[in-house]
Amino acid sequence: MRFSNFDEVLSRAASHPRPRRAAVAGAADPHVIEAVLDAKHRRIAEPVLVGNPGEIAALLVKHNEKADAFTIAPADGQAECGRTAVELVRDGRADFLMKGFVETRDLLRPLVKKENGLNLGRTISHMAFLQVPGIDHLLVITDGGMVIHPSLEEKRDILHNAFELLRRIGYENPAAAAVCAVEHPDPKMPETMDASRLAAMNREGQLTGGEVWGPISYDLAMSAEIARIKHYDCSRCGDFDILLSHDMACGNILAKSLILNAGALMAGLVVGAKVPVVLNSRGSSAAEKVLSLALAAVSAENREGGAL
Repeated sequence: MRFSNFDEVLSRAASHPRPRRAAVAGAADPHVIEAVLDAKHRRIAEPVLVGNPGEIAALLVKHNEKADAFTIAPADGQAECGRTAVELVRDGRADFLMKGFVETRDLLRPLVKKENGLNLGRTISHMAFLQVPGIDHLLVITDGGMVIHPSLEEKRDILHNAFELLRRIGYENPAAAAVCAVEHPDPKMPETMDASRLAAMNREGQLTGGEVWGPISYDLAMSAEIARIKHYDCSRCGDFDILLSHDMACGNILAKSLILNAGALMAGLVVGAKVPVVLNSRGSSAAEKVLSLALAAVSAENREGGAL
């Protein structure tokens, strides 16, 4: 099953008999509380609030909520908030992670520690899901938020992460376009050589879980008609699920361009560990955080009792 829009994601997350539990690291933040309360009221996710109990309770009271109706895990300082949130997931008391008012490193460091059992040994990457006007399905851009200049091996991990998450939420054969400025390998453009190698790895069974095409320019990837005119033989042109960015800057600029200039809606997840992480920026709207929580809840719905 492929998602056409975020309404379908929200509906799927809310339909689960037990809402997925989000361990919220650094929950004593007004914007975070607003988002998790919205998610709770919609039955999208049940927050486990990590941080200073008094500060969290005061924020809940401002929203006419009773603190004793919530699970609050005490933690002092950002680093302890991150460790405690990861421990909640590790011990099966939460299903996925959400970054609140903590530094990203304070959440990811304990996540990747081998002793916590959540590290898969792969590159951690970011997936931006976008609902773009005029496109009949959610579009994924990866990686525009974690890996600055990925190597060929890191790009393989980034695609592996994307394929694995999409298949987990019901996609049968996700397709990725390794986007470049041109659609042919050129030694003067290293990203085209990487794209060609990734496509070859996919054909040879070294990168499985979906289809990889590349190098391919953005216009061909997004338009079957332009691909036909330019004689680019690819059945997935105009219908790709994933756009693989050459580096973080390209992915970041592309996603923000679609949001600001094309009216796209976005939700994002950090993937590559045993559980997804909601890792929105502080400037993200409450609506974006809720959509990200819904995606995480859907991707974690098969995780029971501490196992995927």
